[in-house]
Parts: sequence; C-alpha cells; structure tokens
Amino acid sequence: MSELPVFLLSVLYTLVTLWLTVYGLNSWVLVVLYWRHRRHARHAPPLPRERLPAVTVQLAVYNEQHVVERLLDAVAALDYPRDRLQVQVLDDSTDGTARLVEARAARHRAQGLDIEVLHRAERRGFKAGALAEGLARARGEFIAIFDADFRPHPDFLLRTIPHLVADPSLGMVQARWTYLNADYSLLTRLQALALDGHFVVEQTARSRAGLPLHFNGTAGVWRRACIEAAGGWQWDTLCEDLDLSYRAQVAGWRFLYLPDVEGPSELPPQVLAFKRQQARWAQGAIQCLRKLFRPLVTSRHLSPVQKLMGMLHLSAYLIYPLMLAMVLLALPLQFYPRAAQGPLWLLTPACLGPILVYVTAQREVAADWGRRLLFFPLTALVGMGIAWSNVRGIWAGFRHWGGEMVRTPKFNLEGRRGDWSHSNYRLQHDPAVVGEVTLALYALAAAAVACLRGGWGALPYLLLYALSFGTVAVLSLREMAAPRRRPPIRRKTLETPGEGTAPVPVELMARREESQATQAHSISHTPPCGGLSV
Repeated sequence: MSELPVFLLSVLYTLVTLWLTVYGLNSWVLVVLYWRHRRHARHAPPLPRERLPAVTVQLAVYNEQHVVERLLDAVAALDYPRDRLQVQVLDDSTDGTARLVEARAARHRAQGLDIEVLHRAERRGFKAGALAEGLARARGEFIAIFDADFRPHPDFLLRTIPHLVADPSLGMVQARWTYLNADYSLLTRLQALALDGHFVVEQTARSRAGLPLHFNGTAGVWRRACIEAAGGWQWDTLCEDLDLSYRAQVAGWRFLYLPDVEGPSELPPQVLAFKRQQARWAQGAIQCLRKLFRPLVTSRHLSPVQKLMGMLHLSAYLIYPLMLAMVLLALPLQFYPRAAQGPLWLLTPACLGPILVYVTAQREVAADWGRRLLFFPLTALVGMGIAWSNVRGIWAGFRHWGGEMVRTPKFNLEGRRGDWSHSNYRLQHDPAVVGEVTLALYALAAAAVACLRGGWGALPYLLLYALSFGTVAVLSLREMAAPRRRPPIRRKTLETPGEGTAPVPVELMARREESQATQAHSISHTPPCGGLSV
C-alpha cells in the first residue's frame, strides 16, 4: 500500500509534465515556421476605385460611452467610395451610449455616409446575435467588423478588400492588432508584449504555413458567402469568432492574416478587467474545443498536420489547469520525492519555446526590442498568476454552453493620456482573489516543507508560483479597495434657445451621465487563443 501513493503521484506528475511539454514544443514549431515563412508575404494588386465591391462595416457596441464617438469618427474617415460603403452600428446599449451614437451617426449621415443604427429590444445572442441580425440587413458582399475600442486607419479597406477579390477561396482576412495605450501603464506594456507574441509570430506562422487560424473578433473582413456557408453566427459559445472561424475552415474555406495591416485598439488598464477578459476567452475557447473536436478531426478538407495544429490551437488554454496541477502536486511530492523522478528535464527546453515567441515578436516590431524584453519576467509572472481565474473560466466552459457575456470596460486611453478611476465602468469586484491568495499561501507552505525536507530543486519554482499568485492577488485587492473618484468639475458654454450663450456649470450633467453608465455585460473581442500563457 505504501507504494500506491508513489505510483499514482508519479503517473500524474509524468502526464502533466509531458502535456505541458507538448505545448512548449508547439511554440518551437511556430517560431520555426515564422522564420521559414517570414518573407513570404502575399500581395494583391490594388483595385481601381470603380471596381471596388460593396462593403458593410459592422460596429458591435454595448455601453461604451468613453470610446464610441472615436470609433464612429474613425469609420467615417475610411477611404472608400461612399456609394459602396454601408455602416451598421449594432448598438445594444442601455446607458447614455445610445444617445451619443444617434447624435454622431446623424452628423456623419448629414455628410453623406450611409450609416444606420440598429437597436434591439432583446439582446438575444449578445454580440453574435447582433452580428447575425445586422447581416440580414447588410448590403455588402464583404463584412468588416470592429469592436468599440478600435480605431481603424483610413486605408484599412483598401488594403484588405483586394485580397478577397483576388482569391475567391478566401473566406476572411485578419489584420494585426496594435495598441493605442501600450505605454499607459506597466500592465498595458505587459499585455502588449504578450499579445505581440500571438499577432506577430503565431498568426503569421499559421497563415503562411497553411495552418488553421482564427478571426480575432475585430479588425477583420469576412466574405459574406463564407459566413453563410459555414452556418452563420452562433452563440452557444462565448467565442463566436473562434467558433465560426473553425467551422469555415473545416468546410474548406481559407483564411489570410496580414501582419502589415494594423488595427489600433485599446488595452484594459485594470488588472480586474484583464482577468475578466482572459477568463472569458478561456471559457469560450474550451466551449469551441468541445463543439468542434469531432468536425475538426473528421474534416475532409484538412490534412493530419492541420488537424493536429488546430487541436493544439483550440486547446491552448488547457495550459492553465496543467500549471495549477503542478502547483498542487508540489506539496505531496515533498513527502514522496521518488514520485518526482519523471521527465521534468523535458520542460526546460520546452519552456524556451514561449520565450522565443516573445523575443522574436519584439525583435520584429520594435527598434528598442531589447529594452522591451526587460519586462518579460513580469509578463510571465502575471501570466502564471492569472491561472486560477482562467481555470474558473475553463471549468465553466466544460460545464455548460454559452454563458453571460461580460464586457471588458474601455476608457478612451491613448498614449499615457486619460483617467479611468472616476468611471462607473471601472470594475471593483473579483471573487477569484480568494483562490489566488489561497494558492499563494499553498505554494509558500510547499516551499517551507521543501526547505525542511531538503527539496531544494523545487524551491525556486514554488517561490515563483507564490510570487505570481501573490502579485496578481495584491494588485486585484488594491483596485477593489480604491475608492471611485468623482470626475473634475468643469464649466462649459451651453447654448440656451433665445438667450445666446451662457456659462453653465456642468457638474450635474457629468454626474448624470456618469450614473447612466453601468458595469454592464457584453462581449468584447475574442482570443488570441492562449492569451498570456507562458
């Protein structure tokens, strides 16, 4: 009987180690593919303006007072023939956003833009439902989609549409996310570094090597025929974009990623918002894995290599429960050290894979890439620290379909400018903190036992885990405890009918608008599948 615990621990430890190694080696493969294909960019000849097809731009909006006007102004500035451009604002807002949208849309409509605002009485299907209803009224052959926190460049359509026109087998073209507020704070710098790994290396490698990739929920253009042939927008998962992407590719459509076409976006400045976003992506990705496993494996249009890489892509968030399992195994392994004689050495080269992804990405996009990589240890720290939050999302993804679409609040931050502390959109609660504190204490307890029993080899890892969970927990508690500040009182000149202009305090106006804002729930853009996994 005394050998049974050792055997069980050894088997579990070996399985977890080997599984983590597979994901690490997958990063190596993507880096190699990136360097092999990095110069194999596809170019489409520019189309004469008279040959440009009809395009519908869909803007998914829900309670986005801070950024919606910026979005509408950017879309109105798109360089595209007005007689072939339709804009749909799919606004399900329940706060003052709706008023801002109507006023801004009316202004651009008066200037000749074909723009309509679609309000739904019932938010069935959340973002996927809004996109489906908009599609039924769309006049474009191609559908460009942007979330509220994006600000597309004027030439976005001119650089994407020609690829779809030139190749009828292309179902979707995805642009690379860039960041309006990457330098706003340490947290936004870490997010930009992590996301660059996905958008610079992983998506480029998958696209140019002919592997499955996915629409990232925004800053992309779909062929309408592809959406309809693949079954349309569905909302049984929280990642409707990942879901439709794989259904389309399983059916034989091809996707193209354009790393040279940028889609500027805003990163969440709050740790609580960042964790919420990552957990939602994790839940939706696991739902897609459950839904698409069999269609992917049995597809007649994909090769065995494409199926294998697609499965690793869809299951990438499983790295978080595997990391958590390593933490939980650490304490019993101190009492049964013989069970730890498994293939731990495999993890060392495997762990270099994600590091190479981030190094390659920064080397490609930043002149000061060496300085940026100084933040990588902190990126890894936060990436490990959100494991519990993501595991909660993964568990929900295994337990049920769909779920509540919780929005990631955005605050109109650009560069280092902007203040989110006074907004009612600011998040102030996260139950995952309890688990993070518990795991930090557990890792510290395991480290103490390791010291007492001479397990010095495990000590650095245990202290790293304790620091990771502890850091994320402390940052979260700090945001939860911080009081919400009132916005500064401004004086504004308002026009009064029949009286000309008069300076009127707008403190009450600001407070009224602020009270209308809610921490409401909707979907934002979806995964770089794998998020901050390191």
